[in-house]
Amino acid sequence: MSIKELFYFSKSDRKAILFLLVAIVVIFVAIRWSSGLSITADKPAAEQRKASKQAVSSSHADKDWSLDEPTQMAIHLTPFDPNTAPPEQLLALGLQPWQVKSLLKYRNKGGVFRQPSDFARLYGLTLKQYRQLEPYIRIADDYRPAADFIASERPRTMHQRDTLHYPMKLKAGMHVFLNTADTTDLKKVPGIGSYFARQIVNYRNRLGGFSSIEQLAEIDDFPIESLTFFAVSADELAKIHRLNVNKLSLNELKRHPYINFYMARAIVDFRRLHGDLQSLEQLKLLKDFSEEKIRRLQPYITF
Repeated sequence: MSIKELFYFSKSDRKAILFLLVAIVVIFVAIRWSSGLSITADKPAAEQRKASKQAVSSSHADKDWSLDEPTQMAIHLTPFDPNTAPPEQLLALGLQPWQVKSLLKYRNKGGVFRQPSDFARLYGLTLKQYRQLEPYIRIADDYRPAADFIASERPRTMHQRDTLHYPMKLKAGMHVFLNTADTTDLKKVPGIGSYFARQIVNYRNRLGGFSSIEQLAEIDDFPIESLTFFAVSADELAKIHRLNVNKLSLNELKRHPYINFYMARAIVDFRRLHGDLQSLEQLKLLKDFSEEKIRRLQPYITF
């Protein structure tokens, strides 16, 4: 058989082969075209999703900053009425923008602060913020309940309704004696309200009396700017309650704010092994007593 005869195809065979070649080309072109269309279609969609995601993130970032980002304004404490104070004053008092927004929303809905303690219910207000602002809250008479005014117009009887009076604050250069003042006197000090007045009295009782005004800074969140209005007299220093370290038990010793359990146990062990303590110098021999701790204890120790 010759080569020509080997590669000879009939007319019907040639048509079938041609049809197969055309079909293969068409299928190949269709596959390439559909793949290119998918790639080009997916790219704009992906870019659009990315842009949308960035826009949402940017929107959330702006919202978070406007509502939750702490302000860097210097705090300036002044008397204010939460019912009428403008946003600028509220921000200057140390409130965050989102807290001011919450307060304004409360007022716009008809909410009223009728007494200083009502301000503590402001959404998001921390205990530290309330303690700091409470002495500066001033509620105008216009916001008292109407029933109070009607009651005042009725004929007076033998039983008078109690009236709430806010103490007059001390002027610069005036003082209260720290160890003899009661809570009423203490609340006359600028920056001191009912809470800190109680804290001062409670800490004074635990110490046995203050030996210096700097000890007030040991009270949590105490307003340091108020220290200049306090004084400790020589008579008060002489009346400080002292601890006899040779007679008190471990439990009695550790009740003092300056003596912890380990210090009290060290004193009791020293007495058991060496007898009574005679001076503060002997406390230096005990590992739990540093120079600073002995200095703080000096006004409160006797032998």
